[in-house]
Amino acid sequence: MSRSPVRTAVVWNALREVLGERARSTGRGVLDIVDAGGGTGGFAVPLAELGHNVTVVDPSPDSLAALERRAKEKGVGVRALQGDAADLGDLLSRDSADLVLCHSVLEYVEDPISALSAVSGLLRRGGAVSVLAANPVASAVHRALAGHFDEARAVLDDPQGRWGDRDPTPRRFTADTLAELLGVTGFQVGPVHGVRVFADLVPSRLVDGEPGATEALVALEQAAATHPVLRDIATQLHLLGHKR
Repeated sequence: MSRSPVRTAVVWNALREVLGERARSTGRGVLDIVDAGGGTGGFAVPLAELGHNVTVVDPSPDSLAALERRAKEKGVGVRALQGDAADLGDLLSRDSADLVLCHSVLEYVEDPISALSAVSGLLRRGGAVSVLAANPVASAVHRALAGHFDEARAVLDDPQGRWGDRDPTPRRFTADTLAELLGVTGFQVGPVHGVRVFADLVPSRLVDGEPGATEALVALEQAAATHPVLRDIATQLHLLGHKR
């Protein structure tokens, strides 16, 4: 059984809320959404199925080809543009988006502040950015559970939250660091949600094939997402920022 509903439920709850708020404030049922680094369309295609105008910007032509196949299978249209987050200002018009997704992007861009500034330029006043980024505390927990205790300690000591030279993730972010980044790039920062608090720790055998287990784990993830302690050990942290 796919873990996708468990891994994304918290983010989808936040997105549904912000989309509803934006629709009410603008009086428009169809919103303009940009998914920066949206890859094969895991978020973009379902958003298009809801009737919104969705553009995906991604550097990988293979991912964009897979996105177009997925969109075609679902009978929806998604605009696909090849480029990086830093290229958003060149690829798209200013003040053209109601929502920008920036999921698993800030860890890899050369300059996170420049990327978020480009996102801000795309958004209309009152529009929102959805930021999802890797959490260093979770990385330390996962390295320790795998028996790599020196690497777990290295994560805690490293300013970028990395466990060593072989770490494929260039940087990770605490909740405070993400909030600071959003603040300095002109966003009003919303609450922090932990994503995948338990999903990456629970063995598959305890979920797969067990009646009601997936639903129960989703409910647990939703409860843990805002817990003042559990939130901070989640694999990823999610924030919404509204353009002032």
